[in-house]
Amino acid sequence: MQNEKENELKTDIKSLFPEELKERLAAMGEPGFRAGQVYSWLWKDVTSFEEMKNIPKTLRERLDAEFYLTAPKVLRRQESALDGTVKFLWELGDGNAVESVVMRYNHGNTVCVSSQVGCRMGCAFCASTIGGRVRNLRPSEILDQVMFSELESGLKISNIVMMGIGEPLDNFDNVIRFLRLVNDQNGLNIGMRHISLSTCGLTEGIDKLAAHNLQLTLSVSLHAPDDETRSKIMPVNRAYGVDKLMDACRRYYDTTGRRISFEYAMIRGVNDTPEHAERLAKLIGGMGAHVNLIPLNEVEESPLKPSTPESLKAFIAALEKRGVNVTVRRKLGPDINASCGQLRRKREKEKSLQTE
Repeated sequence: MQNEKENELKTDIKSLFPEELKERLAAMGEPGFRAGQVYSWLWKDVTSFEEMKNIPKTLRERLDAEFYLTAPKVLRRQESALDGTVKFLWELGDGNAVESVVMRYNHGNTVCVSSQVGCRMGCAFCASTIGGRVRNLRPSEILDQVMFSELESGLKISNIVMMGIGEPLDNFDNVIRFLRLVNDQNGLNIGMRHISLSTCGLTEGIDKLAAHNLQLTLSVSLHAPDDETRSKIMPVNRAYGVDKLMDACRRYYDTTGRRISFEYAMIRGVNDTPEHAERLAKLIGGMGAHVNLIPLNEVEESPLKPSTPESLKAFIAALEKRGVNVTVRRKLGPDINASCGQLRRKREKEKSLQTE
């Protein structure tokens, strides 16, 4: 584990852009090519500067004095016997934990990463938000989830979804820096079109994201087509409201030209009637939007239950009748509780019991 006290006096080297690293090394009297050498090592899963063998020992020592390298520790690893989904619980340098999930698809392997330790959005159906937000993740800590998930799983990662623990737009600056770094051609070089970012609907964040005009996929966790229903399960709606959220989505679509995907968790007796589907179709009309229906993952602390197969079928039929492009998310890793937040929550409960 990194010594967090010592790191407070150092710079997080993996969160630096290449030009920033070059400036820092130039200030140390190093030639320009050294920055390229050091930068290339940052993408090779190294956990110490000592591993950078083509860097002179004196410079390695200076790097260690001025910078620190993040490297998560695997606390738990679970692999689904049903579909090969791999779930990791990572311990960070300060002892906090986050989760990542590697999912296998025909089009390539996708990693779902966390952006915060905990979450303050309070969605009733989500395990990640229980206990609130502890802190934001640094760009390096999000990058590490991609790199070390690939290393530990042995699976080449080609796609990223920011749908793990936390609200990405509540950690806006660090997330934007992460996106730029992971897209860098001299780094992991994962294209923006292979990245999806999910938000519960922070409208200011959606507008700020639109201004960056990144070619990623924006996924909006909608989960209800009206304020009354949505406010019951998503407290964030009381601050923004469905109409305000949809206005921001339309501005995003007009600015970027990128189709928005709306996530919709099917919750029994709450949001899953054909009438809800009709309201949803009317709400998102005119944006060429896609609706991704999600079979609800049950959370121990929540009374909410997944919709019945019959309700799901009727909901789909109502949407398709109105010309809405709709899919049902394939449920991966059901035997390992692959939805994010549950492993971390289990660990927090175990730690709490140990201190009683």
